[in-house]
Amino acid sequence: MPTERWETRLIHSEARVPAGFRSLATPVHRGSTTLFERAADAHEDWNHERHAYTYGLFGTPTTLELAARLAELEHGSHTFLTPGGQGAISLIWLALAKAGDHVLVSDSVYGPNRALATKVLTRLGVNPEFYPPTIGADIAGLIRPETTLVWCESPGSVTFEVQDVPAIAAAAHARGAVVALDNTWSAGVFFDAFAHGADVTMQALTKYVGGHSDLLLGSVTVRDEALYERIGSTLQFLGMAVSPDDCSLALRGMQTLAVRLRALEASTLRVARWLAERPEVERVLHPALPSCPGHELWLRDFTGSTSVFSIVFAERYAAEKILAFVDALELFEIGYSWGGVTSLAVPQFSIRRSTPAFRRNSIVRLNIGLEATEDLIADLEQAMRVLG
Repeated sequence: MPTERWETRLIHSEARVPAGFRSLATPVHRGSTTLFERAADAHEDWNHERHAYTYGLFGTPTTLELAARLAELEHGSHTFLTPGGQGAISLIWLALAKAGDHVLVSDSVYGPNRALATKVLTRLGVNPEFYPPTIGADIAGLIRPETTLVWCESPGSVTFEVQDVPAIAAAAHARGAVVALDNTWSAGVFFDAFAHGADVTMQALTKYVGGHSDLLLGSVTVRDEALYERIGSTLQFLGMAVSPDDCSLALRGMQTLAVRLRALEASTLRVARWLAERPEVERVLHPALPSCPGHELWLRDFTGSTSVFSIVFAERYAAEKILAFVDALELFEIGYSWGGVTSLAVPQFSIRRSTPAFRRNSIVRLNIGLEATEDLIADLEQAMRVLG
């Protein structure tokens, strides 16, 4: 119905552009309202296999392309996107644990995951129990009839213990429990989670997939259709919308992921091995080094390593000296997160463990960026002079 009123034409325009434009870049589709051809087609459904697009909250072509590429990369059946890594962790908990359930959680999990378990899930009637990350097949002795979920994180957060995921998964599956894995450290590519027994994985795409410290995204990838339905039906009601603009940045990040990871791996190993020879350092917690708990499992199960690891300073250094070392660094910025192009250093004095793995106030976590390796080593060397 043509109209002459300019106010209406601002909304219902008859202007058209030529068809046939093609680009190497994925288009950014923004939108909350999704249009239907007929009233009978209007459905509110998160499942894109039943109804392709129903509402912007459940995805646009941009967000769904990122999800499909991640599922392909991780050898999963489907991927869901969340506004951040902690959102992905929360989604798994809320979809797979209910009041009365017992959940086993690695003692070395990401701190906010631990806090979610102890401060929120317990209020909802879930019973989390933290197990030693190197327990392996002996986890069978902790599994109860009401155990429904086992959380793994390999390597562990801050202390980088490598877990025997296949042994843990075998014990869990024998008793009907689901195995969830935080696979962020491997970027979803250096550890094939599903081939090693995991049922559901998550990543903080903020880290390596984003790659430039400028977006917040998370992902949850599932093995099979049953978990796809359980997690998708929970996500539908949580309102975890993701930005198509952030997804477009993540899609761009995926194109350079391989070259960034290889460069980061090579530089990080050089820095870690240099630190391992320093008298100021008691231990280097990098899975590719024999000094890291579970190193032999890393050799067996992983195909590469990434950019973040920790150092344990010698016992003679007080916390104040270690903080002064971090302050003296010039190229390493002080900040949380990792996986970007800038090197970072942050003291890890407040980590929580049921059984402390290392002395308190002795650990600094490093993220190696894309600066020249020689410059990073020189920066570490000059900063160590403040230790005395």
